[in-house]
Amino acid sequence: MRLPMKFVSSCHIILTLHFSTVSIQFFAPWCGHCKAIKPDWDKLIDEFAGSETQLIADVDCTAEGEPLCEEAGIEGFPSLKWGDPADLQDYDGGRSYEDLKTFATENLKPLCSIKNVDLCDDDKKAQIKKYQDMTVDALLEEVESEAAKVEEANETFEEEVQKLQEKFEQLSVEKDAAIAAVNAAGLGLAKSVLKSKQAPAGNDEL
Repeated sequence: MRLPMKFVSSCHIILTLHFSTVSIQFFAPWCGHCKAIKPDWDKLIDEFAGSETQLIADVDCTAEGEPLCEEAGIEGFPSLKWGDPADLQDYDGGRSYEDLKTFATENLKPLCSIKNVDLCDDDKKAQIKKYQDMTVDALLEEVESEAAKVEEANETFEEEVQKLQEKFEQLSVEKDAAIAAVNAAGLGLAKSVLKSKQAPAGNDEL
């Protein structure tokens, strides 16, 4: 099923109310990888078109779908997400048609959520009740606090990766300088002389 773009600004509500689980490709028309996956993704959309509880869809993040993409935290294309429409998760599996179909068949089914509490274990049920008993203001504060932790983790990751990159560049420069110094000190000449000494008698090649 393809999401009608004129309704995409409200599709999050539509997905939440109507579908138990979804799989969505967030894409940009200019993205080469998006173009590569499009035939298989369109085939997958058609495969699940008749389902009343499962939805395969795509959203153009450069057009009317931009608000939904921002809400889902999309940063690269294509981004594949799946699960409860209110709590989409990243898909990190294979991207061939068979991989996608197998994953969709095995995983796009009712999951533990506030709409399917009966599918939750006791810990999740207690967690849901805890949040349901909170006021809107308290729940908003909780969400913002936890979201801040996620953002902090992402920032820490980016900072540490940058440090590693800088260290790599430094080590690369030091390695090249060390090799250049060794060669300048005569390694190349020493190899040539050694080769001449090891050559058969009468061969004067250096």
